[in-house]
Amino acid sequence: MPFFYYFAGKTIIMFNTNRNLLKFVLLSIVTLGIYGLVMMYHISKEINVAASPHDGKHTMNFLLIFFIFSWLTFGIAALIWYHRISNRIGGEVVRRGSYYQFGAEDFWLWSILGSLIIVGPYIYMHKLLKSMNIINIDYLKDRQ
Repeated sequence: MPFFYYFAGKTIIMFNTNRNLLKFVLLSIVTLGIYGLVMMYHISKEINVAASPHDGKHTMNFLLIFFIFSWLTFGIAALIWYHRISNRIGGEVVRRGSYYQFGAEDFWLWSILGSLIIVGPYIYMHKLLKSMNIINIDYLKDRQ
């Protein structure tokens, strides 16, 4: 989770750079899914901080989508949100010069179609977490 510290009168935002699938799954099970919600909330905040100055976009808060719009639209708002954030994270990974491949096609291929083979959503989440680790590491290098 991100944390803040103060250095020379400035607030420095530190982002989590060691997210992994095993920790995500285990803590989500132990907390009955609350950890997963909190992590996606932080991911939506982190991509806004890291990418908004460059692409001029703003990703809507995940909790707003999850608790309000998703059930009103029978899940369609969540699908659109995941498509957009996957595309945005993939674009930011490329902009930062990484050779790692991630994008909206990973969401549709692994999370949606891959659910037929059960492990697909886990592969998608692994790719999402790895992409955010790449962005956060590069963001922290830029801030130093």
